[in-house]
Amino acid sequence: MKYLHTMVRVIDIDASLKFYCDSLGLQEIRRIESEQGRFTLVFLATSADCDAQVELTYNWDGDELGDGGRNFGHLAYSVEDIYQSCQKLMDNGVTILRPPRDGRMAFVRSPDNISIELLQTGKALETAEPWASMPNIGEW
Repeated sequence: MKYLHTMVRVIDIDASLKFYCDSLGLQEIRRIESEQGRFTLVFLATSADCDAQVELTYNWDGDELGDGGRNFGHLAYSVEDIYQSCQKLMDNGVTILRPPRDGRMAFVRSPDNISIELLQTGKALETAEPWASMPNIGEW
């Protein structure tokens, strides 16, 4: 058995690609457009691990997403510098819901309310501002 991907339904494919690619840093691996099925599938991965993919599923005729998109938990990615990653997200207009106050872990949400966990690779970074003083916002 081999892990293939995690599927996430999205409402706005452009907003989702902006978040996952431009803000989070994933890359589009492949895309499937089905005129007959009226859907688009976009497979994303990090440059470091093309085997761990996220499949964005966009149904052309709309989709009703569940209660906050939390029916499966979250996606998790390790990052080389948690502070730099969170700053890039903020620079792209993403709200840091659980800031990396501990130099180790942060949470954000996609435009479709999918919870994304970022974990510092290796040991936690030294605590630093503005992260150490940032409060949690909402839920993650």
